[in-house]
Amino acid sequence: MIDLSTLVLFATACLALTMTPGPDMLLIASRSASQGRASGFATLAGIQVGTYCHAIAAAFGLSQLFLVVPLAYDVVRYAGAAYLLYLAWKTLRSSGTPFSPVTGLPRSPIVTMFRQGLLTNLLNPKMALFVLALFPQFVRPEQGSVALQIMLLATVLNLIGLVVNGIVILTASRLGRALSGWSRFKRAPQILLGTVFAGLAVRLAVDGRR
Repeated sequence: MIDLSTLVLFATACLALTMTPGPDMLLIASRSASQGRASGFATLAGIQVGTYCHAIAAAFGLSQLFLVVPLAYDVVRYAGAAYLLYLAWKTLRSSGTPFSPVTGLPRSPIVTMFRQGLLTNLLNPKMALFVLALFPQFVRPEQGSVALQIMLLATVLNLIGLVVNGIVILTASRLGRALSGWSRFKRAPQILLGTVFAGLAVRLAVDGRR
């Protein structure tokens, strides 16, 4: 199994990466501000399950498909962009305010938030390439099962992400509640979330493999 010094080095790299604001943090923060911390944690849970899925794909070499078959990469990328645009349209179109009953919300919104986080992560091929690029640097085949080592690394990444993004969720949800008390800002978190979805869609569609 992976030795302690390698795990510490990997954890340090993960902490630096996780604390750097990126698409996942922006999505989680805007979701928490618009619909509360439960939705924020549900979105984070979906993203982290997606990370495990990418780790499994990397362990079995499936992520390399994006490197050798550019069309597969582009298909997933554009599908992800289309899904994010759909979420943006649905969010901006919904009636009501973020913290009052909203017409058309599903009966199990937490499950919906989890699914959206999961699909957003799975439909981002850059996440697959990130895992494929980072994890092998810390895997030692001579120390046991490569698949188990990759899953252990994914667990370390998710635990660090839970701590860092947990702080973001709690902070953003408090800010969202504060804004909801101001009549002129009642729809502000909702508009922010829709804008974030649209921005992530554009970024995913035009950014390519850079």
